[in-house]
Amino acid sequence: MKGGLHWIDYVIVAAYALGMLALGWFYSRKRTTTDEYFTGGRGMNPFLIGVSLFATLLSTISYLSKPGEIVKNGPYTLTAVVAVPIAFFVVGYWLIPSFMKFRLTSAYELLEKRLGLSSRLIGATMFISLRLMWMAVLLNFAAGALLVMMGLEAKWLFPATATIGLIALLYSSLGGLRAVVITDLIQFLLLLGGAIIVLCIVSVRLDGASWIPTEWDPNWQKQPVFSMDPFLRLTVIGVIVSQTLWTICTAGGDQTAVQRYMATTDADAARKSYLVNSVATIIVSVVLALVGLALMAYYRQFPDQFAPGQTILGSADKLFPYFIAHQLPAGISGLVVAGMFAAAMSSVDSGVNSITAVVSSDFIGRFRKKEIDEKAEVRNARLIAGGVGVCVILCTTLIEHLPGNLFAVSKRATDLFVTPLFTLFFLALFVRFATAKGANTGALCGFLTAATIAFWNPVFDKENSITFTWINPLALVVGITVGTIVSYFTPHSKPDPVQPST
Repeated sequence: MKGGLHWIDYVIVAAYALGMLALGWFYSRKRTTTDEYFTGGRGMNPFLIGVSLFATLLSTISYLSKPGEIVKNGPYTLTAVVAVPIAFFVVGYWLIPSFMKFRLTSAYELLEKRLGLSSRLIGATMFISLRLMWMAVLLNFAAGALLVMMGLEAKWLFPATATIGLIALLYSSLGGLRAVVITDLIQFLLLLGGAIIVLCIVSVRLDGASWIPTEWDPNWQKQPVFSMDPFLRLTVIGVIVSQTLWTICTAGGDQTAVQRYMATTDADAARKSYLVNSVATIIVSVVLALVGLALMAYYRQFPDQFAPGQTILGSADKLFPYFIAHQLPAGISGLVVAGMFAAAMSSVDSGVNSITAVVSSDFIGRFRKKEIDEKAEVRNARLIAGGVGVCVILCTTLIEHLPGNLFAVSKRATDLFVTPLFTLFFLALFVRFATAKGANTGALCGFLTAATIAFWNPVFDKENSITFTWINPLALVVGITVGTIVSYFTPHSKPDPVQPST
């Protein structure tokens, strides 16, 4: 058995990191306006934008947790791919045309035009909180996986986290959105290629595709197609509904998504980019599910090659990184590790750039009384990006206090704001009589609903926790219902209707 990463692997990972920094420096010489810095000049290739959106939303959390979820709970989680085409038609033909009527830098500008300043600031604050926690979670787990591969103690977690975060911060703050999109393409190829390499290696060592199960594994609990039991972790319909709503809410309320629509030329181009994102989501989801099945079969046939004292089910989240470090040939491990880093960096670079756009537009730019030139704007944006990156790295120290595996922690830390954000946009765009008071109240109630579900078990110390699949449906229904009712009974003193940009 291979004893961890070889020096060749470290050279490959270091070369990858230096390559990302070089790209950031290259594009930094061309960023002369904030519009170019945040939206790439609004004429970027839809394919690149679609890949970048996918890479942003995948992250190390999904890259490492999806194989583990398959190992522990079976292929039910793969039913989430059914949500992808449903979400594409809603987002592509309903949400994107609504957004593309307006040429915005920050999505939350629209909230002020339709509802008022308070809704804009609440939406921007929710987004910043969402992405800060999201980046902190994925950096924490990326660094944790690195420690598993290198055989290092837990005391090295923060230095590893800071290193990964600083590299992503440097190239994204230097080059702006264009650098982010180009590096996201490279990172997508690495993360997909790394997973495929693992499948190929396992297939060779197991003499073919014998690792594909032909019957239901006895360790997988059979899940019903549908159930109203809130304590049942998975149902087929529950997974599909929850994933569909999460995808739609993210696409319709998250600056990282809206910013990419704005980087294309028009609604058709933005729709094409979202189609690319949808296809990539299906392909990678299937590949990662197969990785989980392959690793489960491999370590059952070669149990002596797994970490001493650990079981396959008990350490499902560690199977993928452990296999990368100990079973892949030298050099190949480096490529796959680079793919894992790619998944982390693609989310960090996009998050940093998007938060910077929101801070610059919704807070500093909105309240600044004195105009400054474009060069100063870009320079300030880079300073803001640096501050955002430091905040993310510091936030990683809080993640270890959240209970649960990769999947559970990511849901607790990030799903609190997804549906409340979309509630604001839904009411602003599609409820004619919506008011700031109604929308803000609805978003708050949606947040409280999501928080209650996410932290039911830790707070109330119950044996069973309400399943995470209920977070998005219940929070969205509560938010929109309350927002609509409060708006209906609130005096209608809103700003002038939004006028499309010319």
